Amino acid sequence: MRSGAIEQRVRGLWYKQRLALALFPLLPLSWLFRLIVRLRHSLYRYGALRSYRLPVPVIVIGNLTVGGSGKTPLVLWLVERLCERGWRPGIISRGHGGTAQGVQAVALDSACSLVGDEPLLLARRSSIPVFVARDRVAAGLALLSAHPECNVIISDDGLQHYRMQRSVEIAVFDARGAGNARLLPAGPLREPLRRLSAVTALVWNAFPQAQAPIQAPVQMSQATLALPQFMMRLVGQRFFALSDAQVRCTADNLRGKRLYAMAGIGDPSRFFAQLAALGLEFEAHPFPDHHDYCSEDLAFADDGVLLMTEKDAVKCAALTVREAWVLPVDAQIVAAPDGQSLLDTILEKIDGCTLA
Repeated sequence: MRSGAIEQRVRGLWYKQRLALALFPLLPLSWLFRLIVRLRHSLYRYGALRSYRLPVPVIVIGNLTVGGSGKTPLVLWLVERLCERGWRPGIISRGHGGTAQGVQAVALDSACSLVGDEPLLLARRSSIPVFVARDRVAAGLALLSAHPECNVIISDDGLQHYRMQRSVEIAVFDARGAGNARLLPAGPLREPLRRLSAVTALVWNAFPQAQAPIQAPVQMSQATLALPQFMMRLVGQRFFALSDAQVRCTADNLRGKRLYAMAGIGDPSRFFAQLAALGLEFEAHPFPDHHDYCSEDLAFADDGVLLMTEKDAVKCAALTVREAWVLPVDAQIVAAPDGQSLLDTILEKIDGCTLA
C-alpha cells in the first residue's frame, strides 16, 4: 500500500468518534506526545523559553487538528474586512511544503515549491504582503521592516508557535470536529482540547449545504462552552480555467461532460460536497493535504475534464494540457446568536491589547 493511501486510512480512523482498534498500539506514543506538549507549554509559560511581542497586534488563525480545516479562506475574509475598516494587514506563514530557508517574501510569481501552496494562494488572492519562515517572529519582523505601513499581522496557522505572542487566537474546525479527541499519533490533535479555553473564538467550517450550526462533538462541549462560536460557509459558483484565470464558466457549462474532481486539502470531501451542491456528477480523487503533484497524478483525467481547488491549482498549472477548471471559494461568516460579529470580537480583543 502506498504511503499516501496509508496516511489517508489513518486519518480516516482518527475522525471516528471512538478510538479505532487499529490505533490502540499508538496510544503510548500519544501519551508521550502529550507530556512533550505540556512541558513545552510550561517552559514558555514560566519564561524558560522566551517569547517575543511584535510591535503591531498579531491575529493567529489556526487549528488544533493536523491538516487543513479552512483557515486560508478565513484569512482572506479577515484581510478584506480589516481593509474595509481602515487597517493595513500583512500575512505571515510557516510556508508548509516549501523549501525556503530563512525568511522569504512571497511574490505573485514565486515558485510554489519554494514558498508553499497556501502562502502563494494568499499572496495572489489578497494583494497584501505575505512572508514565510519557520520562525514566525522573524517573518513578522521582516514583513514590518519591508512594509512599515502594515499595522496588524495575520498569522496563517501558528496556534502552537508560542515563541510569538499574539493578541487574538481563532481556532478553526471543520465538520469532522476533533475526531477521537486523541493527540498524535493516535488521533488528529496537536494539543489537548482544553487548549481551546484560551482562544478568542471558535469558527466552524460547515459543508455548503449545512443550514444550521454544527453541533460540537460531545468531547468538545466542555472545552468550548464559554467560547464565542461562529459558522463559516465556503461559497463558490463560477470556475476559472487552469490555463487562463480570465476564462470563466459555471456548473451549467460543465454538465454532460465526463468530470474528474481532485482535492489535496485537509478534508477533500468538503470540495466534493461543494461540487455536488452545484449539481455536478464526477469521479472523486482525493489526495493528501499539501500533496506534491506530478503529471502522473493527473493522468486519470485524460479522457475528461478536471476540476480542482484553488490550492491545488497553484501547483498543477504546468502539469496538464487537458481541459481543467478551478473553483475559487469565499468565506461567509454567520454572526453569533447574540448578534456579535467575528470581526467585532477580534477588534475588541485587539483594542484591549490582551496577549494570549
